[in-house]
Amino acid sequence: MIDYSYLIQKVMDWADERKISAPENLTKQSLKLGEEYGELIEAVLKNKPDQFKDSVGDMQVVMIILCQQYGVDYEQCLRDAYQVIENRKGKTENGVFIKEADM
Repeated sequence: MIDYSYLIQKVMDWADERKISAPENLTKQSLKLGEEYGELIEAVLKNKPDQFKDSVGDMQVVMIILCQQYGVDYEQCLRDAYQVIENRKGKTENGVFIKEADM
């Protein structure tokens, strides 16, 4: 199995080679993330598992490039987000988790 850090670096190299990773393209990549998210929602609504998997992967690629453009570490963002939620208290209503602070 390929290491996640290795894949992230390969995506960043790919973006560099195509001159996508320049900071001035941040807005364009942000819009691209919205496009990919729309495709993900369509996949969920129309029950298209292959499109769903493709959309998840595409969104990660775009988020990695966005982090590269913004100068932040993608893996660190994930670690930080997990540290915030790992001990979060709350409850699930209708399939949505509501954190205790919002109840």
